[in-house]
Order: sequence, then C-alpha cells, then structure tokens
Amino acid sequence: MNRRDFIKVGVAGAVLPTASVATTSLAASVDQTKFPIVDVASLLEISPQTVLHFSYPDASSPAVLIRLDEPGTNGVGPNKEIVAYSQLCTHKGCPVGYRTQRKMLICPCHWSTFDPARAGTMVIGQASQALPQILLRVNESIIQAYGVNGLIYGRHTNII
Repeated sequence: MNRRDFIKVGVAGAVLPTASVATTSLAASVDQTKFPIVDVASLLEISPQTVLHFSYPDASSPAVLIRLDEPGTNGVGPNKEIVAYSQLCTHKGCPVGYRTQRKMLICPCHWSTFDPARAGTMVIGQASQALPQILLRVNESIIQAYGVNGLIYGRHTNII
C-alpha cells in the first residue's frame, strides 16, 4: 500500500462512522426535543402594531410578539401578520427592540437590524444569523408559542 492509498483509507475510516453517528444523534435529539406550549395572548387583544413582551421557551428567554401591517413569514392570525422572535441579538446577545416607524427589530448595542416580516432576516449590521423565530399557532382564539426556529443566543440548545 502506498502513502496515497493509506491516507484515503484512513480518512474514509475516520469520516464515515462519525458522519453516521452524528446524523443518528441529531435525528434522535430533534425527535426528543419537546418545547412547552405557552399561551401568549388572546387574538382579540392583539391590535395592529401591538408589541407584546413575553418569555419563551423559559423564563430566561425574552421574546417579543408583533402584529405587523402585512403578512409575515410563518405568521399567524387572520392575515398571517402576527410573528414572534427571541429578543437576544445573534451578534452579542443584547436585547433587540421593535421600532414601529421603521418596522424593524434593532439591536441598540451594534445596530444589527432584523426584518420581522421576513423570518427575522438580518438587514444590516454585525450579526451573522437571523433572529430565532418563535413558532406560533392559534388555538381557540389564543395565540400559543410552541417551538423555536434557530438557536437562541448563548445556548447550545434552546431547552435548558
């Protein structure tokens, strides 16, 4: 066996078992993750441009619910205009705030700006990821949070 063949066999042997174990572990962890179902507000109480602060998925996770003037990605409500996000900026964890006049979530620390109508996508700034979106549903006119798309800043997992 020459040096090139030795390296090919060694790399293949090292990568393949790890990849299959990682895939299996990821699938198992996703299946076993259970987010709490939390009542956030009554659909009737959320008028246009309402901003409501709550915590999700636990007490140390600030979140914000916004009723936009337009439909939002993954939104709920009559026109899919109600969305929610983690308030922890994906850059350094500073709490973002909704600016009604700009219709954006803005971080006061380094001015990263996120679009709540477009799944929390970063518009400008130093953040490298979108804000984690809180998954919402309407159950008998109650808006409920039931999951998170994305990883909340400073965590290895959203459920601690």
